[in-house]
Amino acid sequence: MRYRYIDVHCHPNLGELKKDQGDVIAKMREDGVLGIVVGVDLESSREAVALAQKHDHLWATVGVHPNYTQKESFDISNVSDLVKHPKVVGVGECGLDYFRQSTTQAGEEAKAGWKEKQWEVFKQHVALALEHDKPLMVHCRPSKGSMDAYEEVANYLESFGQHPGVDQKTLRGNMHFFVGNVEMAKRFWRLGFTTSFTGVLTFTHDYDEVVREAPLDMILTETDAPYAAPVPHRGRTNRPEYVKYVVEAIARIRNQPLEEVQKAVLANAERLFSLNIKITS
Repeated sequence: MRYRYIDVHCHPNLGELKKDQGDVIAKMREDGVLGIVVGVDLESSREAVALAQKHDHLWATVGVHPNYTQKESFDISNVSDLVKHPKVVGVGECGLDYFRQSTTQAGEEAKAGWKEKQWEVFKQHVALALEHDKPLMVHCRPSKGSMDAYEEVANYLESFGQHPGVDQKTLRGNMHFFVGNVEMAKRFWRLGFTTSFTGVLTFTHDYDEVVREAPLDMILTETDAPYAAPVPHRGRTNRPEYVKYVVEAIARIRNQPLEEVQKAVLANAERLFSLNIKITS
């Protein structure tokens, strides 16, 4: 089988895709799309592992999304058991989401509590990733009109270089659905964190500069399916095979041959997540 694309962040374990899960996963194989199924809580993480175990073109990451930290108590022992599975290639989706806090009507005390809980859980994910030498799958969404969440995460990750006994090279990961500016992207690239882009590139030019400035070996592609469908499917349920539109957009923005971008993205994913991808021409 010739695999031409990889969706490093998709959710066939959630929403509309879960209803049609078998066909979704079969279509990925048919279209030459590899995928990393991402957990957002304990239940979806377990399902991600089960899907990865069943299908050789899938892998999994396990963790608790920051917006789920108020609903689910993060029991590191449960996730630790899942991380040991050979098809689990990363820890997360984890991180900080300040966007919902900035748009909610809740009081400042409640917002402070949400932030504190998100940080508590995120730090546990980082510790887990270091313990098991796995990359992080980081969800980072700043407040509207701000880079606050990105700045705080970058500051925290950079601080590991100042701690004796911590090998910074083992702390690595991907900034999923990156919507930051070039300055923030450069901070993550210097840390060895890739940035993955979505179908948003097909209907806005807001992130073209970041895509052009990115070292080719620091770019990954994703759909975040079932969310954020690209043109020509905008407004409908997103699907992992639509990752081809993301690759096409990156090639167009960078003015590079499509095949060159395809191969680079596959190689980047293989390196970061320690995948065994057989790339054939």
